[in-house]
Amino acid sequence: MMSLQLSLLLLGVLLLIAMAAYYAWLARKSQPRQAEPSEPCTQVPEAGRIEPHLTDFALAGDALASPAPEKKPGLDALIDAIAPIALEAPLSGEAILAALPSTRRVGSKPFAIEGLNAATRRWEPPLAGQSYSQLQAGVQLANRSGALNDIEFSEFVMKTQSFCDAIGGTPDLPVMRDEVSRARELDQFASGHDAQLVLMVQARRVAWSPSYIQQTSARHGFVMGSLAGRLVIPASTAGLPPVVSLSFDALAALADDPTQSALRQITLGLDVAQVDRNEKPFERMSALAQALAQEMDGVVIDDRGAALSPEAMTVIATELAQLYDILAQHELAAGSPLARRLFS
Repeated sequence: MMSLQLSLLLLGVLLLIAMAAYYAWLARKSQPRQAEPSEPCTQVPEAGRIEPHLTDFALAGDALASPAPEKKPGLDALIDAIAPIALEAPLSGEAILAALPSTRRVGSKPFAIEGLNAATRRWEPPLAGQSYSQLQAGVQLANRSGALNDIEFSEFVMKTQSFCDAIGGTPDLPVMRDEVSRARELDQFASGHDAQLVLMVQARRVAWSPSYIQQTSARHGFVMGSLAGRLVIPASTAGLPPVVSLSFDALAALADDPTQSALRQITLGLDVAQVDRNEKPFERMSALAQALAQEMDGVVIDDRGAALSPEAMTVIATELAQLYDILAQHELAAGSPLARRLFS
């Protein structure tokens, strides 16, 4: 009897040990993958705000920001309402700068003053130490906030007139009805040809920690931006918007202990109008998504959760090529200064 009791006791102890080992194994298996010890990813400047959820070929309100300051393109009659300003005599850059309005926006649209440099004969933002024989004021007709409306145009007129009163200039203001009509037409075109594409990589089994995502994506050329949970593939030319972005839950990246954050999805994004087609952005984004999915044991899906087949990728690439052609035909080639201004 004693031998039987000892045997049962020993069997019970062994069963408890086996169960403890099993649950310990399950706990380890459910832990998100962690990064291997390595040097931290390079931090690069990137200004901007976190985008809303993007959809294929959908109009959205946020443009990807440049990793470095870029010289702003000048006013252009294609996307700006422009008012020439006659001067009685050339003005110094200092005098013009002192008279500029405190804000460079009219409602939701950029406002600018440019001068014709008396020495170089080029239009440019006023600079100290230079002399200008002519000036012009301008306001952008449309952007992702919509078309220039009557109220914004009236504000443009008042801001221009106030500036002219300060410098003794005479503005030749455009007709509001004509410019607002142009703004609506431009906005209609932009709304119909704006595109922000996304590809998502979803974990098949084991979740990922933020550090694992950062380390893995860094091996494929991504660098970290200043926004939590955001990495980018920089453009080949410094100062231009990134080619592809990668984002994940910002709250997980900012958690007190990111190693305990379990993420099951990352999003790769492409803002079509902001990136030159010569960068081959969609081809690169597709290849990156497939490479990350393979290395991280994931699957490439669309924003509705459906797996993307090679045939679907081909269809998107064909539609994208057509969009590039249309933008170029309207002098708004993807990645050009005018396109980046309009689709921002």
